[in-house]
Order: sequence, then structure tokens, then C-alpha cells
Amino acid sequence: MAREIKLDGGEITLLKKIGLSGTQVYGKMLIDRTEGMETAEFLNTLTGLIDQGYVISNKVNIRLIEDVERAFFRVNAAYAKDLRDAVNPGRRREQERTPRRRRG
Repeated sequence: MAREIKLDGGEITLLKKIGLSGTQVYGKMLIDRTEGMETAEFLNTLTGLIDQGYVISNKVNIRLIEDVERAFFRVNAAYAKDLRDAVNPGRRREQERTPRRRRG
């Protein structure tokens, strides 16, 4: 059963920068990729995604940008498909519109 996940713009941006494939991203590299975001917005969004269980980190407490620099992040594999659909909602709608063919 698919979960209905609603994401805001900052969350979508951060998930795209982390990548939905499940590979780890070093925190310093993540900061470099999201240089357009304010530090407070970046930290709030990242901790929100971690609190919801969508992103997994090897550090427990992420409160400062220095904590992010020394951590690794990846998308939780249990939510990967649903997050992919939430990040690209048009793709999901196309799949829903495709009529099923009967075998017979």
C-alpha cells in the first residue's frame, strides 16, 4: 500500500540533493550542493526529514552546521519509492491514468 507523502519545496530540494537511490552523501558535499539555502532553513528541513524517518544519518543530534559536515546521510529505503512519487508527482499521475489491459 502506497503512502501519501506531502513535501514542501525545501524538502523536495534536499531530497533531490541527497539522491533517492539510497547511496550515502557526505554532509560537507550536501552543504555544497545546497548553497542557495539559508543555514537555518537547511538545518530545519534536514532535521524534519530525519525526524519523520525519511532520511537516515549516522549522527544522532544534528543541531549545528558543523554536525552536518561530519555526518553521512541517505534516504530511508523503506520510504524510497513513496518519496520518489512525492518528488515527481507527474510521474505518479501518468501511471494512474494508464488503463489496464484485460487478458482474455
